[in-house]
Amino acid sequence: MKQIIECVPNFSEGRDKSVIDAIVAAIASVEGVKVLDVDPGEATNRTVVTFVGEKEPVLEGAFRGAAKAQELIDMTKHHGAHPRSGATDVLPLIPVSGITLEECAELARGLAKRLYEELGIPCYCYEAAAFKPERRNLAVCRQGEYEALKDKMADPARKPDFGGEFDAVAAKAGATNVGARGFLVAVNFNLNTTSTRRAMAVAFDVREKGRKAREGGSLTGKLLKDADGNQIWIPGTLKGCKAIGWYIDEYGIAQVSMNITDIDATPLHVAFDEVSRAAAARGLRVTGAEIVGLVPKRVLIDAGKYYLEKQQRSLGIREDEILAIAVKSMSLDDLKPFNPKEKVIEFLMEDEAEKAVKERLIRLSAAEFARETAAESAAPGGGSVSAYMGALGAALATMVANLSAHKRGWDDRWKEFSDVAEKGQALLSELLALVDEDTAAFNRIMDVFAMPKGTPEEKAARDAAMEEATLYAASVPLKTMEASLKALPLALEMAQKGNPASASDAGVAALAATAAIRGAHLNVRINSAGLKDKKPAEPLLARAKAIEAEAFTLETQVLNAVNNNIQ
Repeated sequence: MKQIIECVPNFSEGRDKSVIDAIVAAIASVEGVKVLDVDPGEATNRTVVTFVGEKEPVLEGAFRGAAKAQELIDMTKHHGAHPRSGATDVLPLIPVSGITLEECAELARGLAKRLYEELGIPCYCYEAAAFKPERRNLAVCRQGEYEALKDKMADPARKPDFGGEFDAVAAKAGATNVGARGFLVAVNFNLNTTSTRRAMAVAFDVREKGRKAREGGSLTGKLLKDADGNQIWIPGTLKGCKAIGWYIDEYGIAQVSMNITDIDATPLHVAFDEVSRAAAARGLRVTGAEIVGLVPKRVLIDAGKYYLEKQQRSLGIREDEILAIAVKSMSLDDLKPFNPKEKVIEFLMEDEAEKAVKERLIRLSAAEFARETAAESAAPGGGSVSAYMGALGAALATMVANLSAHKRGWDDRWKEFSDVAEKGQALLSELLALVDEDTAAFNRIMDVFAMPKGTPEEKAARDAAMEEATLYAASVPLKTMEASLKALPLALEMAQKGNPASASDAGVAALAATAAIRGAHLNVRINSAGLKDKKPAEPLLARAKAIEAEAFTLETQVLNAVNNNIQ
């Protein structure tokens, strides 16, 4: 799984477009980085850049952006409405998928160290990356802003985590606050009211901070304090959430505007349901929600699965269907159309040209795939077709599971079948990817034939590349065999326990999976035969033989169960 990180640096320049463009260009110059948004503010004299990618490109993009900001921004001349301490003021790393917050914290510390060692920029580490508990709070790190930096660097208790003397570099660049934090979801909940006061009351009910306690529990009573004279607060119901109420002229409604700072503690769907409950308790109704900015795909997938589970419906359906359930369940399209392709980070990261090449075959229709296979070319061949047969086997087993989960009278068994369907969907995705990977493996061998062979050194390099490509071409169909084998127990379970009316479909699932295994086995063997050194292929051949034997046994069990059902 790819480790995707979002980085949202704030640079202390919001007025000079040439400076902003140069910083963004430096970030975007890193291959693998995708800049999603650039938001300059004239009054704040500050620009927020949002970019994403895998961890190494993101770290390099962050470094290059900070280096360019150091070059072009002089903090001795900077003024703006927003608090700031450096040319690159904040540099947070945010886990999106495949990576934890703790891992991002370690990366942030390493980035801060590099910024100081290579560029001389003093750095404080904040939030999850903080070395000191009090520095988890960004305000503590930035206290006194740029103007206080000289005194802070001279104070052992307040000096940066990485930094020495207040020298010429520090004077010009200031200090950068490098951190790691969870993904923040900004969302507005639409209310069927124009009352800001009522929207604010709902916000106070749910936000973690809650509201000030008053006499009699009223909104206007005397404020209550404890024995030490401190204000008493009544906490809200949602952890990791900040919220206020406001009125939006554009829509003519009041909203509860919320920042969810911990989507693990409070997922979006939990916040939606809780705001709906709190609103209803005050005679209001949430008519929908408006996501501001971008979200990781899992935020909507988790929401879709949550609402499917409440309906006791199978979770093993297509991803786009799960996303559609999330959109409709929370009325994300209440105020304007909502397109996940424009709001989900992972979708925005996709390079369409690259994806079209990588997934050339599985984007074809069934008829187009058949005609492409029949064309006068060696690829797609038996390996890709085997993977596609395996995908069809997984798909049929998944279909039977979904039909069984929705069968009248079987409502108490929906989770049993939903679990099978989810496993089937995962196998389907894996096998569809192998359709194109098998053809790519063949093309890799073809590429070797184009390598030069005029000198002994070139011949040796060509021979080594051919051995490597051929071994890879043998390993890909083995992956097809492994994945297709996992589809057979699902087909068996559905033949034995699934909807009897779909028993034949479970049987065809087993036949397709077994055919995929037998076909892929042939490809493991023929590619292994092309190796000069047979030793690396021995474990592949042994595993392939064992998989085929196991498949025959499972196929027989499935067909026996099917025949018992359709006698």
